[in-house]
Amino acid sequence: MESSSSSSAVGLGSVDPQLQHFIEVETQKQRFQQLVHQMTELCWEKCMDKPGPKLDSRAEACFVNCVERFIDTSQFILNRLEQTQKSKPVFSESLSD
Repeated sequence: MESSSSSSAVGLGSVDPQLQHFIEVETQKQRFQQLVHQMTELCWEKCMDKPGPKLDSRAEACFVNCVERFIDTSQFILNRLEQTQKSKPVFSESLSD
């Protein structure tokens, strides 16, 4: 039984590239969802004075502006992440430094 636990410990040292990519993608999704939640909360607090059966024109304009800023910001962040990933050294190369 010791050999199986030591072999699994060796397996932890070398991460499967597909698994590593999956984890990175899922982490980015989680960050994006957190950002959506934060922006939703922020826009709600900023734009919604008192909930009612209908949005007034001021609140509607506020939500539209808030969502547009969110989209702009999200696009900027995604572009920045792509640039960062393209310029990031490959994991195995960074270990040899």
